[in-house]
Amino acid sequence: FSFSLQEVVSEESEEESNGVNLMEFSDEILLHILSYVPCTDLVLNVRRTCRKLATLCLDKSLTHTVLLQKDYKVNKDKVKQLMRDIGKEIYQLNMAGCYWLPSSTIDHVTRCKNLVKLNLSGCHVTSLRLSKMLSTLQHLRSLAIDVNPGFDASQLSSECKATLSRVSELKQTLYTPSYGVVPCCTSLEKLLLYFEILDRSREGFMLSGQLMVGESNVPHYQNLRIFYARLAPGYVNQEVVRLYLAVLSDRTPENLHAFLISAPGSFAETGATKNLLDSMARNVRLDALQLPKAWINGSGLLQHLKFNNPFYFSFSRCTLSGGHLIQRVINGGKDLKSLTSLNLSGCVHCLAPESLFRKAEDDIDSSILESLVVSCCNLRHLNLSAAHHHSSEGIGNHLCQLLSRLKHLLSLALPVCSITDVAASVEKPPTTPNLVPQTFGRKVRIGIQTYPRNLGDQANQKIESSVFWALMGSLRFLETLEIIGSSFSSAMPRNEPAIRNSLPPCVRAQSVGDSEVAAISQLTYLQSLTLAQLPNILTGSGLVNIGLQCQHLRTLSLANLGMMGKMVYMSALMDMLKHCKCLRDLRLEQPYFCAGAQFFQALSHCSSLQRLCIVSRSGTLQSDAVMSFMANCLEVIMCHMFMGESLTVCKNLQQSIVRSFQAERPALNVVIFPLLHEDLTEVIRDVPMRHLDEITLFKSRVAEEPPNLWW
Repeated sequence: FSFSLQEVVSEESEEESNGVNLMEFSDEILLHILSYVPCTDLVLNVRRTCRKLATLCLDKSLTHTVLLQKDYKVNKDKVKQLMRDIGKEIYQLNMAGCYWLPSSTIDHVTRCKNLVKLNLSGCHVTSLRLSKMLSTLQHLRSLAIDVNPGFDASQLSSECKATLSRVSELKQTLYTPSYGVVPCCTSLEKLLLYFEILDRSREGFMLSGQLMVGESNVPHYQNLRIFYARLAPGYVNQEVVRLYLAVLSDRTPENLHAFLISAPGSFAETGATKNLLDSMARNVRLDALQLPKAWINGSGLLQHLKFNNPFYFSFSRCTLSGGHLIQRVINGGKDLKSLTSLNLSGCVHCLAPESLFRKAEDDIDSSILESLVVSCCNLRHLNLSAAHHHSSEGIGNHLCQLLSRLKHLLSLALPVCSITDVAASVEKPPTTPNLVPQTFGRKVRIGIQTYPRNLGDQANQKIESSVFWALMGSLRFLETLEIIGSSFSSAMPRNEPAIRNSLPPCVRAQSVGDSEVAAISQLTYLQSLTLAQLPNILTGSGLVNIGLQCQHLRTLSLANLGMMGKMVYMSALMDMLKHCKCLRDLRLEQPYFCAGAQFFQALSHCSSLQRLCIVSRSGTLQSDAVMSFMANCLEVIMCHMFMGESLTVCKNLQQSIVRSFQAERPALNVVIFPLLHEDLTEVIRDVPMRHLDEITLFKSRVAEEPPNLWW
């Protein structure tokens, strides 16, 4: 929403002529309506329209919590005025990801004397500014900050340290080896650590994970209830997190009930971590657990850990077998109604009785999945991606049929090969990925394809009786869906050169295409959709159905659909985009993608679009079409394109966009760069973490973290 005086007055006049006046509604109804308006608009605009709104806009229910984290139009002056007008009324302030605001903006937070929760993740905050601000916030109990190179804990004043001593919840993102403010937080109950330290400096020097002398005397974990650490790739991150864990291994907090470490790649277990896990097995009962795969694989740890009322488990990339999962975690079918989120991504044997002699492509044991579904009947978030989960023949044994019993699911991630009907995968020959579909007596035009305009024109009506169609029909309240090829890997991984070659899709996935995509259109409340490596997309007709039926869709990510050498679904995609009025984030990854005038013209119909990311090996773009799109779509604040164009073309376009639109869009972030250029990783490191983590880098996000971990 964005209100102005003229809009409100004109709407009131029109309503009065029709016999209805908005101001005649009760205060309760008006407050509910106003709760959907950004706080900056309420305070700086709406309350100036009339006396009644002037009073309502300052109601405690509207000023208690101020969320600026995705208010991309907010600037320093607006924040200053907002804090001046209602600073004393704000108890919770979320400025996460406001990377465009100058560091001096933080000075105005000192007006919020009653702040209890403050989130400054992604904001520019120096040690001195942090000290000055926290010295005035005596009621603060929850804090989120970044620790950047140059941070110096010795600059924190005694008043600042006094405030930190009362903080019970801390979220700290580290871009340099440091304990940050953890040593000062002596009352910590919840500690969230995000390690984003690069192995090399900008100058190319190798960094060390050893902390500065004088910082090693520190963390106070005696009251800790939740410990969470997420590591970006790199050995320095592993070195630093071990130092944070060292104190835990000496004395495990008695009240610890959630212990979560998310680490990519290999993160070896050490004597200290083994002592920590042994201590946890003896002394605590957990409600949430996530460990590096090396700490679980081959160990009997899960047999000894005790659980209370678990709500989150993640065994991502572990070699845990289905037999161990049922026996050690679910205790042979124990009632686990408390479990709401389960991440088994990359857990290739989790639906098989044992893993010793099993191949990853062998059929699953449906009885294991059935036990899981029956025991964890209240699951809301389930991730089974990055594995081959092949169903065997038999009535009621298909993975989709068993998952349809989970009526409370809100988010689901599945591998492409798991959704195909067994009969279809056996009968249908695999599609040859580099050939154009053959027809009799008619030339096929390569490029923009024709496609059936409605579901009745689909090639085969029996799709409505498929197991995947039935699954989509049974999960009517699903909000997030990811269908990702088990061998898919993005062309743009983190901290590495771009991948030039991709692995072929699973043989069982060869029949998955337009019909299955059309089935997704049954999800009326769908908000986020990811489709990657669906080899049998011939026209993309199912995308149009989604655009028409899924009117709440806000996030769309499509990658490597159909034939890899051609963009066969462009016509359908453009037709789909014309209906996506609520779409805010669009990510496209497809070789040979042509980002031309027709595409951007269709994309301009997405009036709510804020972020666009295109990744295309050998892809091309039309600079004038991009400029026209940016001029027409006023909400777009992020434009990332990694294509096959030359460095000169990319730089010129990037500079033109910034020069033309930066003044009107303070949050504008533009990166246009050749995908296969050797300096890509250097460019990526400057992308704001909010965009990098949420859209630019491809990953499965279902059950990635426990629900409601932070705000």
